[in-house]
Amino acid sequence: MPDSQIFFETEHASIIHDDVITTDRVADSSIDLIVTSPPYNVDIAYNSHKDDISYAEYLEFSQKWMTRCYQWLKEDGRFCLNVPLDKNKGGQQSVGADLTTIAKQIGFGYHSTIIWNEGNISRRTAWGSWMSASAPFVIAPVELILVLYKNKWKKTSGSKVSDVTRDEFMAWTNGVWAFNGESKKKIGHPAPFPIELPRRCIKLFSFVGDTVLDPFSGSGSTLVAAVTHGRKALGIEVDAKYCELSRKRVEAATKTETEVVKPKKKKI
Repeated sequence: MPDSQIFFETEHASIIHDDVITTDRVADSSIDLIVTSPPYNVDIAYNSHKDDISYAEYLEFSQKWMTRCYQWLKEDGRFCLNVPLDKNKGGQQSVGADLTTIAKQIGFGYHSTIIWNEGNISRRTAWGSWMSASAPFVIAPVELILVLYKNKWKKTSGSKVSDVTRDEFMAWTNGVWAFNGESKKKIGHPAPFPIELPRRCIKLFSFVGDTVLDPFSGSGSTLVAAVTHGRKALGIEVDAKYCELSRKRVEAATKTETEVVKPKKKKI
């Protein structure tokens, strides 16, 4: 009888239909790199996730799932966490700073913060006191990618094979990344992130053949980037609808990759 929690599994990718906090399907010290964007708690209409809990509850939830990630990482494992810089809905909160503090309390080492400039100012909903110093709102149209690690930053495990090019390395080690966000309508998920984000993290911070985990795999962007670049992809997703969405995207990416590398038959 198949395990109902393993939603999808191939040689290159696996999707676990389960809750990140309670799942027992990921072995401790087995993951090379985690790339994820957790729910932001800004009342996004996910299919089955409640995204409007109190900020205190959100921080408690973050501490729990990030602790699981710490357990799953290898000693030289890395953690790329895409989160808002701050939030203003329901009261101003320093989300990036608070989650960085929680990560350090768990035991993560801090390496750096990448600023992702989406170039999207349409999210602005209010200026506060218009043209007045009484109570203006300041909202930066950027997000953060916190770059953390478990116990040591220098990576010594894995194949030692890097596929990042010279130009990519030069551009991406500049900690301000500028590329557009992803279309909700195009992907079919209320908060997808573009494949470019995990693609950069995967090529910059992992070796070919490494295992990459996204504990909130959603539409599967991290999984697609991982299998496309020769990594083993593992996703955890609590919603069956999004598991199916990511399965289709991973299968399409795997097929495309196979077609690209398939040797052509010689003409006789």
